[in-house]
Amino acid sequence: MTSASLQKYTCKDLAQMARRQGVAGWHSMRKDQLIKALLREAKSKANRTKRTGVGGRNGMGRSTSNGTRLGQKTVPSKAQQRIDQFRSKLERLKNLATSGNETPVETADRLVVMVRDPYWLHAYWELSPHGIQRAQAAMGQHWHTAQPVLRLFEVSDQGAARLLRSVEIHGGVNHWYLDVQDPPQQYQLDIGYLAADGNFHRLARSNRVSTPRPGMRDAVDENWTDVADNADRIFAMSGGYTPNGTSQELQEVLEERLRRPLGSPMTTRFGSGAGDPQHSPGGFQLAVDAELVVFGATLADAHVTLNGEPVQLRTDGTFAVRLDMPDRRQVIPIVSSTSDGVEQRTVILAIERNTKVLEPVVRDGPTQKPL
Repeated sequence: MTSASLQKYTCKDLAQMARRQGVAGWHSMRKDQLIKALLREAKSKANRTKRTGVGGRNGMGRSTSNGTRLGQKTVPSKAQQRIDQFRSKLERLKNLATSGNETPVETADRLVVMVRDPYWLHAYWELSPHGIQRAQAAMGQHWHTAQPVLRLFEVSDQGAARLLRSVEIHGGVNHWYLDVQDPPQQYQLDIGYLAADGNFHRLARSNRVSTPRPGMRDAVDENWTDVADNADRIFAMSGGYTPNGTSQELQEVLEERLRRPLGSPMTTRFGSGAGDPQHSPGGFQLAVDAELVVFGATLADAHVTLNGEPVQLRTDGTFAVRLDMPDRRQVIPIVSSTSDGVEQRTVILAIERNTKVLEPVVRDGPTQKPL
């Protein structure tokens, strides 16, 4: 085993080798640190082999109760090895630092929260090993009882934050989903370690977001997780275009993942020439259509019909149906019956669409002065 041969392995492979060799603190090491630790361990094992070789003076020692020999360097028993492995596993579950990169990259500790819909938030974080080490040093003896948590705060219009709950998370992941209630509300998150005595060490604080009012555009959008297609909507829902300015952390995360800038929807979606009034004559059109989304909730085992057609319920009893919305008045009955048919509830929606197309307006001359 040489330094040159170890350089061919990825950081992940080296970490697994260090784990099997029992290298302490392997989970927070960079690639160069893992290589040095593995070489030290190999050299140490070679020296121990020489000292305790077959026929050597130290090889004739008397066995002790834990399987080691007197006159030799103490070798951990199988029970002790299992205890060490268990402790190492606990440390891995506790470690929230970004890892697995083949080349070490210094990352800034940051926590970003995005709005999924009125009832769900999506938290994403990037934490450095140095941040974890600082937390361990700051918590001292309480570190062994500490658990990684996300703290959810409800934020008032005046900026006052009220702690709603602490959600236990675990190492090895860099994102989490949190359910929230009573939209619309403002929320903010902290990520850190919470000890058994209630002491909390914060690693990062998120941006502030506002959940929207309940609406089916958010509730039935199953493709929201495809960030590449919905980045602008997620950015806007998560406070990206608020009058107080954009969320820099959120913008950085999305721009890194998408490899394109985020900003004014007019610029990012259509390009810098979107606002130019000098467009090709006769090619300017506007087409508008609409659809209706009916959503609700009932018992999970109920039978629901809409306009006489059965509606499939989710496991929690909620449902959502998209309908055409023609230019006229519609009366839509929604009926829910209990599984035994004893009780029935009916709601009738009366919806009317009235679309008007106005005459086009053509102005003389450009609307903007050239720079």
